[in-house]
Amino acid sequence: MNPFTKKAVEIITDIPEGKVMTYGQIAAVAGSPRAARQVVRVLHTLSEKYQLPWHRVLNSKGCIGLSGEHGQLQRRLLEAEGIVFQQNGSLNLREYGYEPLNFIDEQI
Repeated sequence: MNPFTKKAVEIITDIPEGKVMTYGQIAAVAGSPRAARQVVRVLHTLSEKYQLPWHRVLNSKGCIGLSGEHGQLQRRLLEAEGIVFQQNGSLNLREYGYEPLNFIDEQI
């Protein structure tokens, strides 16, 4: 597993219940700010193998990026964790967003 993928898996695994991160945020914390699509690939290929909480990852607008059944499942899983969606289908990233401590430390 390459270093970016390994770091992305670690970051996603650490997202606590009731919190979310964006694809771009995960990419930045993993060391490659422009690799949001790679995070999508990691989620698609490794979620089952590593039991990743894939449902806690959203797009930059705080919306579910999946459609159909998968998008509905993602919303149900997030709501079961206490996350409340706004009328426009997004959620408040300031309220529910998660920033790993190592990311905060690197920004100081």
